[in-house]
Amino acid sequence: MNEEDLYQLIEVFSKETHGSSDYDKEITFVRGRQDDHFAPLKYLSKKDANLDSKNKLFKAGYVSDALDLYDRPEFTDWFERQFSRKLKRSEAKKILIIYKPDNKSIFDAIELVHKSYDILRNEHIILNNKNLPVQLGEWYAKCVFGLDQLKSTSQRGFDFLLDGKRVEIKVEWGDSTSPKGVKLRKSLADLSDYTVIMYVARNFRIREVCFLDSDFILRKHGGKGHTIFLKDGDVNQYFFSMSQKHLDKVANSSALLRYATPTLAMKLAESFG
Repeated sequence: MNEEDLYQLIEVFSKETHGSSDYDKEITFVRGRQDDHFAPLKYLSKKDANLDSKNKLFKAGYVSDALDLYDRPEFTDWFERQFSRKLKRSEAKKILIIYKPDNKSIFDAIELVHKSYDILRNEHIILNNKNLPVQLGEWYAKCVFGLDQLKSTSQRGFDFLLDGKRVEIKVEWGDSTSPKGVKLRKSLADLSDYTVIMYVARNFRIREVCFLDSDFILRKHGGKGHTIFLKDGDVNQYFFSMSQKHLDKVANSSALLRYATPTLAMKLAESFG
């Protein structure tokens, strides 16, 4: 199904009320062209068998947010209008919103941020570069792998899930990795099924991706202490630029190629051609 047809289906669903249906029990909704147009994924899959899973949408460039993270009033207003009842807080915590991000605006913003950061660094105004690169790297991982991002039950902020399995995302910002390697907390690797290292260049583009089984990290590099350092030499055989081992985990190859540095994009183009 092309995007226009998908938007038409969502618009048709949103134009009618569905108080007598059981669609209000669904937890996955797709946003249409307009901010207040949605449709349950179950409804869309009935109309088109090609929409039988979120992965089909991820491959087409969509991303998934928990309603808590989405944090916009349009969905709640739409839900209560559609189903003639209040959306309970206990229900809202389980709902996922799938939507197409405005990639042009995001790309333009990244370019602007890169220029702004250069000025602020050169003027010695920015001394701690962690916050923005980490959040951007996590967003890249969510788009590329089609991760569900949910509010954490702990104090960590958010958890990332891939097909129900927990993913630990580590962002390494810079044009090269520290000689010590990428620093991981052993406890977080122990709590996750997968560990994804997003290497984000100083220009905020993806310079490399490494997808690892957390058990492998603990078994090969766990050692003693509470911290693990993964040097490039320890894991470069799993770099996406050098191996196809975990390329099947990529849900949205277009996002990976779009936000990669030209060097990485050229190396991966054949794999996703």
